[in-house]
Amino acid sequence: AAKIVNLALTGLVSQCVAGAKIIDLCQFGTTIIESQTGKLYNKKVNGASIEKGVAFPVCISVNEVICNHSPLASEELPPLKTGDVVKIDLGCHIDGYIAVSAHTLVVPESVDSSPESVDEELGNVGVAAYNAMLVAAASIKAGATNTEVTAVVDRIASNYGVSPIATVRMHQMKRFVIDGVKEVALREPTPEDIEEGEEKVPECTFEQAEVYAIDVAMTTGDGKVRPGDLRTTVFKRNVEANYRLKMKASRYVLTEVDKKFPTLPFTTRHFEDERQAKMGITECVAHGLLTPYPSLHEKMGTKVAHFKCTVLLLPSGTVQVTGLPLPSYFKTDKNPDEETQKVLTEIAEVAAKKAKKKAAKKKKKKKASA
Repeated sequence: AAKIVNLALTGLVSQCVAGAKIIDLCQFGTTIIESQTGKLYNKKVNGASIEKGVAFPVCISVNEVICNHSPLASEELPPLKTGDVVKIDLGCHIDGYIAVSAHTLVVPESVDSSPESVDEELGNVGVAAYNAMLVAAASIKAGATNTEVTAVVDRIASNYGVSPIATVRMHQMKRFVIDGVKEVALREPTPEDIEEGEEKVPECTFEQAEVYAIDVAMTTGDGKVRPGDLRTTVFKRNVEANYRLKMKASRYVLTEVDKKFPTLPFTTRHFEDERQAKMGITECVAHGLLTPYPSLHEKMGTKVAHFKCTVLLLPSGTVQVTGLPLPSYFKTDKNPDEETQKVLTEIAEVAAKKAKKKAAKKKKKKKASA
């Protein structure tokens, strides 16, 4: 699943060029995930097929839209233009075992070109979010607590002069569960935040053999999300809720969801009858049968970066299995603080050792086949 996520992300990055339509990009990413999972584990186990495919719908969020934007065919937005900041978010699962990732890029003029540099604010927020993801991933290990990780993210954001997005959370993932009970906040809520309805995340301790989505979104704004005018199209079945729906369209939606997406998030675009789906979803949400994932927005003109990776807490240590490298045009004049630099150096050394080992293995294989 992790390999497929990285493959889909890489493919989508290459397709994000001036003139590309967001709906086409979402469908392109979905096709990669479905075609690649379709090649695997096709034998039935105890008479049942192994479930696999999209674990989180492909979302393409542009500029001040932070995440969860996956438009319907009938509501297409203007195509991408050079200089747009694009956040890609997606997930894949095989037999309920989930891998997710998110990546931020700047739209180039053409397929063959790449932006040479970006403005200082965007450079700061891009480097801060990516470094926070790497250091948070390294900090999530057996015995550590979520409050320690929150402090790390907050420290990095302050150092680069940016703000973490208040409502974005890192989550534990289990089989068929994308938003597990254990969560990590990107920042501690202030008394004013709590008054405004933000919840404080309960403290928890990480344990071996757990899996986490390291989700980091940062902004040059204040980090408080605002409602936008984009339709919410991503939902998840609330398995604990039941209600006798009155509308025929609502019953159609719930039957389809229970059949095709009983536990994982989906997009309204997956329904054959879009009009009926739009009508039916309203009643399902009103009675708590579906949980909406609304598009999150920052203030117009702010710079936003979003990176996400999946980590496994193994006996040998924490291993990052998804995520792409930071694009080279995200640069900053600011240096990481001492503690962050130490962790980043350790991560770079481990990566260099792995690459050396891989190259030596390849060379050995080549020699043996010669």
